Amino acid sequence: MHISTRRKFLGQLSLISAAIALPKFASSSVLAEDDFVIAEVSEGKLRGIRKDGVCLFKGVPYAGTLSGDRRFKRPAPLEPWTGVSDALQLGAPSIQPQFQSRAVNEPKPVEDCLFLNVWTPANDNKKRPVMFYNHGGGFSNGSGGALDQDGSNLARFFNVVVVETNHRLGLMGFLYLEHIAGPEYAGSGNNGLLDIVDGLKWVKRNIEAFGGDPDNVMIWGESGGGAKTSCLYAMPTAAPYFNKASIESGPGLRMLPKEAAIEMTKLVFSELNIELKDWKKILDVPVKDLIDVQNKVPSLMADSDYIHQHGVVGFVPNNFAPVVDGVALPHDPFDPFAPKISKDKPLMTGWNEDEWAFFAMASHDTGALKNDFTFEALQAKFEPEFGADTQKIIATYRQTRPNASASDIWMAVKSINMMGLGTIAIAERKAEQHGAPVYLYNFGYKSEAKIPGTDYPFGTPHAMDITFKFNNEVPGTPAGFFSGNKPGRFTASHHMAELWTTFARTGKPAAKDVPEWPAYNLTDRPTMRIDTTCEVINDRYKEELAMWRSIGRVGYHSLNSR
Repeated sequence: MHISTRRKFLGQLSLISAAIALPKFASSSVLAEDDFVIAEVSEGKLRGIRKDGVCLFKGVPYAGTLSGDRRFKRPAPLEPWTGVSDALQLGAPSIQPQFQSRAVNEPKPVEDCLFLNVWTPANDNKKRPVMFYNHGGGFSNGSGGALDQDGSNLARFFNVVVVETNHRLGLMGFLYLEHIAGPEYAGSGNNGLLDIVDGLKWVKRNIEAFGGDPDNVMIWGESGGGAKTSCLYAMPTAAPYFNKASIESGPGLRMLPKEAAIEMTKLVFSELNIELKDWKKILDVPVKDLIDVQNKVPSLMADSDYIHQHGVVGFVPNNFAPVVDGVALPHDPFDPFAPKISKDKPLMTGWNEDEWAFFAMASHDTGALKNDFTFEALQAKFEPEFGADTQKIIATYRQTRPNASASDIWMAVKSINMMGLGTIAIAERKAEQHGAPVYLYNFGYKSEAKIPGTDYPFGTPHAMDITFKFNNEVPGTPAGFFSGNKPGRFTASHHMAELWTTFARTGKPAAKDVPEWPAYNLTDRPTMRIDTTCEVINDRYKEELAMWRSIGRVGYHSLNSR
């Protein structure tokens, strides 16, 4: 993506949560007929509810305060309590620019946001696999209470324990301060990730009380949650607390260089009219003012000398993200190699076939999806991004997809650039290690629902996989926003949920009525295409990928491709 295109794109990823309408799942508010259930954790007793065969504990604190003089530091220790503490309502999410969590009955965002939610079939001390989910929303919004990622059906139908956390986001979670504030603020550029690690530590200490196995923990996440999972896969502090991972539509190959984080910090203090030597004044700045500055940072960074010299940085361009600080995050997660620290941990990774449909909707860039969009118009639309390579790209896709319209090719090219090339690079680099297996997938179930303002169907857009892999596309429950109304979605959802939960249980994805899924390798390059009928496709997109490699697109710098 060229710099001009990325600048245009700066605000779009912040819409990852906002553009998803709430699925109409039944609310899980507490009713008189619900049964209460008690669990004892290391700090005290918790009261949850048992509803429709699932025990649910909401708003469980997993670490102490972050506010006051703890702002930008590691949290205070969690204080024990006496008696029984209610875990019946969602905890507050992190401070964020817009309240975009897709949750119901959730408190307003606050600084003290370290809460988690647990779904389990029973608090019976059995050792079920634990699926520790990292929510999406880039690194700036969202929460562990979103309805589309409700863990009830995974617990109910697949006998697993699901855990989701709230953690610091944006400036509150990733402002790099240790170069001016000293050792007390070590790791400040990765506080949001280190919060997640604290959640994993809580799981290690306590999940047996919820029927989970502390020695069989899978981390997973979609979009920004996939990028968070990419980082955790490379973090020494996280390594003891998980056993396998899944990175979904969020290939976090690279994060912020420390020098870029330092530049971002300078811009923040300049906007606040605080000199760096007076850095402590930021501890008293009202949250609203911090968010106002956070909203300005991407455009300020885009115009900075640093970006002019080094090019666009970050998972979300020029925005707050984990910092490659050499300690908490020792190196980029998957560039130039897969992290050695997780060599022996199985990995799944993949993307949705029509990722860009989401972003076209979110950015109101749907002109290329109109019925009168021509190949001449496609050429003009691609040239600002791909320059002299435009004709080669279009010619390759017209050859490999002879029946595709100009709109179809726009969607395919934008989707594989957005998520596919980086995802394949992750699979390649993991396979190059010759350690634990990596499994590559494409989610391909096609929704017939139309992208607003067009006659073009969503297909398989970014974020549609959430309700499918959580098995929240089930008879009797209205479909998610993207999913359409074809009954085939129930089968595709069950396939995806069973593949994921089997991987959580065994380290190898498998499901009834699904072919055996071979590990990715650099000879056959097998990809599982997930749909109502699943199939393994070897060396998928072979000619197209050869073209992308030939023009040096991001993601193709593995040993095998040099």
